[in-house]
Amino acid sequence: MLEFAPGADVRRQTASAARIGVGGPVGSGKTALIERLIPVLRGRGVDLAVVTNDLVTKEDAERLRRSGLIEPERVSAVEAGACPHTVIREDPTLNMAAGDDLEARFPGLELVVFESGGDNLASTFSLDLVDWWMFVIDVAGGDDIPRKRGPGVLKCDLLVVNKTDLAPHVGVDLEAMLGEAIAVRGDRPVIATNARSGEGVEAVADMIGRAVLFSE
Repeated sequence: MLEFAPGADVRRQTASAARIGVGGPVGSGKTALIERLIPVLRGRGVDLAVVTNDLVTKEDAERLRRSGLIEPERVSAVEAGACPHTVIREDPTLNMAAGDDLEARFPGLELVVFESGGDNLASTFSLDLVDWWMFVIDVAGGDDIPRKRGPGVLKCDLLVVNKTDLAPHVGVDLEAMLGEAIAVRGDRPVIATNARSGEGVEAVADMIGRAVLFSE
């Protein structure tokens, strides 16, 4: 198995698989969200694969391979070796190669999901790599995240506010946090999710279908 180491409209105009990014701070629930999305998307007939990004490990890739949700060979890993932003923004060559390899190995592939554990709110994806991307923040990270107006929050095609079930346990006014997120993003969408229970995941899948796969 090969390993690789060191806005709202579709932008790549090719016949290859659509490519989406899932970014956000460490611990925000990106992998958990992908685990929930895989069966939903596959249940809708989407042929997909995943590329994960970590600093010097393949932990997220191995988690997905062990999940039983997707064939292990459909999950590739990129080791950034440094700031994770580098390989999804400044020089996404390694990720592009990983996506190309998956497409070559799985003819008919419709969607490649790139996950990156960006370490802060500045993490963004190059549009040379993905057609569309979402940024995942979590309630436990603080209700001030939208007010900080980081590039990830402002520029992503979809902002996901995850771990909504934790709001009463960490003193967060969820309604106010969502209101601030909507206010700073203007007309760009915001979806609240609880990846553990699956709440909001269908809405995220619907958004992917409309914006990237043209399935609705």
